[in-house]
Parts: sequence; structure tokens; C-alpha cells
Amino acid sequence: MVDGVCGPQSWHALVEADHRLGDRLLYYRDPMMRGDDVAELQRRLGQLGFDPHWVDGILGPRTHKAIQQFQRNAGLPDDGVIGRSTIDALDRLTSRTTGQLTVAEVREHERLRHQPNRVEGRRIVVGDTGELPVIAQAIARRLRQVGADVLSFSTPDLSHQARTSNQWNGDIYLGVTLAGDNFGVSYFAMSGFESVGGRALAQRCSAALAPWLAEPAPTMPMRLSILRETRMPAVWCRIGPGPTVVPRAPHIARALAEAITDWCLDPGFQ
Repeated sequence: MVDGVCGPQSWHALVEADHRLGDRLLYYRDPMMRGDDVAELQRRLGQLGFDPHWVDGILGPRTHKAIQQFQRNAGLPDDGVIGRSTIDALDRLTSRTTGQLTVAEVREHERLRHQPNRVEGRRIVVGDTGELPVIAQAIARRLRQVGADVLSFSTPDLSHQARTSNQWNGDIYLGVTLAGDNFGVSYFAMSGFESVGGRALAQRCSAALAPWLAEPAPTMPMRLSILRETRMPAVWCRIGPGPTVVPRAPHIARALAEAITDWCLDPGFQ
């Protein structure tokens, strides 16, 4: 949400983006360490076949286990601490795997290939930041009418949305928020990693929104926490301006619900 205030979420995002792999020791602790350096570590481990489960930038128990497995395979003490010797080993080995898919990307490809081509019974999460609840509720209502199991949120706490979506074991996440500028439909991607399901869903949503918005909402790869931390294909729709969006809310809700339905029938990724 763009409100001009550097609140807790904005501050955490700035802190997370400030770290590069090697700037600090990384290890499993409570509260768990977070940041772009953790995401880069997860990406590299995944390219080498060690499974942190997802590239979410959170050093949790699965990432800790993947670190120890890598250290043992590299002949290092398996203390789970990412220091200079472990980074040097990662640098040596990942230099040979440029362009290789991570374990998480392979898993997502396989899940998409084998997912049921229907909407009925799919677990779909719809969230908003409290600015567009009418649209979010209308999307959820339309999806329930065609047989989807829908969880909906209306809260600016996006980390809560991500955690609860994961705990609920959602298949898809779609978020909407009202924006004053920088409109777009975002999906999770970073250097060397992208959610192919998220990209395909973002493309469907962007095309569906085009007739109803005064300003285009192009697809954009981003590292937003709501996209990174949701362990499922996820999109974040920043739409506006308000004078256009509000009177067209029913049309926008129908367009996004149909985009999700079409994606469930055929994810159309490559």
C-alpha cells in the first residue's frame, strides 16, 4: 500500500533489500532471518539440487536442512551457518549451473502440468489491503459460484496474508490494491528465478483488465514480499486511478474472476 508512511512493513522491506549474500552470517534462529541475501542463498542451493522448498527470503527449518545437506556434500562442517567457507563453496559450484532451474521451479512446473484442469475444488486466495474490498469480495463470490473454495482477506498486513495462505495450502493467490501510479500486475521473479505459474496468471489478469482501466496494467516481475512469501502462483494487481476503478468495480471483479477461471482450465505456461 502506498501511503507515504514508512511503517513496519515498509521498514522491514528496506532492511531485507539491503543485504547481499556474504554481508552477514546467516543461520537458523528465532525470529527467523529474512532478506534478499537469504533468497539468493535459497536460489543457489536449489540450482544445486538442495531443496529449501521455496525462494521466499526466509531462513526457516527447510532452508536450514538444505544448508546442512550442502555443507556435508561439500566436505564442510554441517553447522548450518553460512560464512565465508560455505559461500566460497557455493560460488565454485554454482558457477557451473548458470541457467539451471532450481528445485522449486521444477516442482512448480510439475505441479502445473498435473494440476486438475477445472475450477471446482481449487483453493483460491483473494486479498486486498482494505482499499478495494468490494472488488475482492465480488471476485471471491464469483469464484465460489463456479465451485472454488475461496479464502478472502481485507487487511494491509501482507505478511499475515502470505502466512495464512500458506497454512491454508492455497493453490493460487490474487491480491488487488488501489494505486495512484505505477499500475501493473506483478508476479514473483528475481535474477535466476521466476514463478512460471505466477507469470502466466499475471498475463491473463493484465489482458482481462485492459478494457476496464484508463491506464494499462502491464505484467511486471517483482520481489514483493506478498509474492515471494506465498508458496503458490501469486499475482499482485495495482490498479487505478480511483475515479476509473470505483464505478467499474463490478466489471473489474468479473474480469479478474474470469482470468483466474481461464488459468485454472489451462495455465498456459511455457
